[in-house]
Amino acid sequence: MTASRDTADVTDGQAFGPGPDSGSGRRRRGRGGPRGFGPEGPDPESSVASDPEPDPASVARAIVLRQLTSSAKSRLQLSRKLAERNIPEDVAEAVLDRFQEVRLIDDAEFADMWVRSRSQSRKLAKGALRRELAEKGIEAETAATALEQLSDEEEEASARLLVERKLRPGIDLSDRAARDKATRRLASMLARKGYQPSQAFRIVGEVIASHADHTGADHAHGDHTETGSPEDVLFDE
Repeated sequence: MTASRDTADVTDGQAFGPGPDSGSGRRRRGRGGPRGFGPEGPDPESSVASDPEPDPASVARAIVLRQLTSSAKSRLQLSRKLAERNIPEDVAEAVLDRFQEVRLIDDAEFADMWVRSRSQSRKLAKGALRRELAEKGIEAETAATALEQLSDEEEEASARLLVERKLRPGIDLSDRAARDKATRRLASMLARKGYQPSQAFRIVGEVIASHADHTGADHAHGDHTETGSPEDVLFDE
């Protein structure tokens, strides 16, 4: 979702009426978006800011373009930004509708990108990703479709990789207290990333068991004394 040639459709005269460049047939291209506007709206030093009655639609379009140039945004994120800049609601909705028509705003594409990025960079599970998408105004059905690209196998593999990386070297896994402390710490980490407690404890237990086997530590099943449910251990700190 990038501001490509469709950007012209939402800034020229055909989309919103004639602008200052509409008569020349030529447009100056620059890195900062429409002249006279900063990331949050009109540049205080520009002629736009000095206009006693700036066109709200022009201000809204400039804000949206700068926000999208910075990074992909959902419609709700952009709507909130316009509200912060005191853009009238009816003007904001009209501008956002036009950006959506030319697919510069596309919540489905945004959701797909978000899931790919956050699952790879942060190793987040579907639960956490679903919450993040909801916070950004993505509808449940759209979020569910985006989450389909993350399989259960990929999600678990990411969790195992993360536990492997975070398992501190030198821990004496034959020591019950040290092993339990490591288990709580790693399972809590996975829970914060959206994994269910039972899944988190299972993955952590399997990784720790594998390391204990590899180092020749004694981890006989009879050494385990029940101290409560995994959920009790996870949230007792």
